[in-house]
Amino acid sequence: MTRWSCLFLTAACLQAADIAVEPAGSVLRFSAGGQPVCSYQMQPGEVPDGVNEIFRHGAHLHPVHSPSGRCVTGNHQADHPWQRGIWMAWTKTEFGEAHPDFWNMGKADAPSGGSLPAEVRFVQLRKSWGGPQGGGFVSEHVFLDHSQTPEQKVLNETWEVAVSQQTLDGTRTNVIDLISTQTCATDRPLKLPKYHYGGLGVRGAPEWNPVEAVRMLTSEGHDRKSGDSTTARWVWIGGEIEGATAGIAVLIHPTNFRFPQPLRLNPKNPQLCVAPSQGGDWAIEPGRPLVSKYRFLIFDGPPKADWIEAQWREYAK
Repeated sequence: MTRWSCLFLTAACLQAADIAVEPAGSVLRFSAGGQPVCSYQMQPGEVPDGVNEIFRHGAHLHPVHSPSGRCVTGNHQADHPWQRGIWMAWTKTEFGEAHPDFWNMGKADAPSGGSLPAEVRFVQLRKSWGGPQGGGFVSEHVFLDHSQTPEQKVLNETWEVAVSQQTLDGTRTNVIDLISTQTCATDRPLKLPKYHYGGLGVRGAPEWNPVEAVRMLTSEGHDRKSGDSTTARWVWIGGEIEGATAGIAVLIHPTNFRFPQPLRLNPKNPQLCVAPSQGGDWAIEPGRPLVSKYRFLIFDGPPKADWIEAQWREYAK
């Protein structure tokens, strides 16, 4: 049995829905019973009118939906057009003499419409699948530093993603499992100095853009304000969409580096980051892959801490 098929067993239940996968150009769309679950943007997608083309980006999940069909992620928002659904990237880095920023893709050059100094780029889709046991895909990304001549490959990354819809202890839930494996593309490390964000990013729905419209809750009982720069086993982000509450719980696997991992809970927009660099200087070294595992529970209704904790304990097994 492959590692990604095992993902389904760790979240198994008696009421799982068939997952359909539909390739549509540069997008893989997953659905359950005709209702969208999530999409994987492979190559860079189009930008909305008025958004600089420099912010075209791929290698991320968006849109992501609750079981009722509410979209709980945002993309190309006016305040941070480089934030992109669910993604993985590093911000403050050292690679030789260079300092590529893979998080704020295009931010520095946007006013002049220049080129990307650094980016995370989709490379290839190894496989995708759907069916009664769930759906998923395996893909490859590369972290590129364009500030050097010739451009430099910094990291290679593999995403193993499993998608399912299940009833977990009475709650209908869309479940996305992500395993990111990052390896050095050269014999040089990617050094990651202490910084307050960079790692796993989640941008919430545009309905939550007003600062009072979004809520956050961590495994330690913290809200958005008190939870920033704390560590946690899980974190929930959510709010009202079309008159009802929906959100995403991010479960952090205990084998992850610096678990329980530090959080950046943005005070100005509906965005959070699981940010291991908050814990101090570190590096991704040649020959030592960085494996990061996360489970996303997308559900309708307000968060129940006891229920999320029970799901985290099951995941942690």
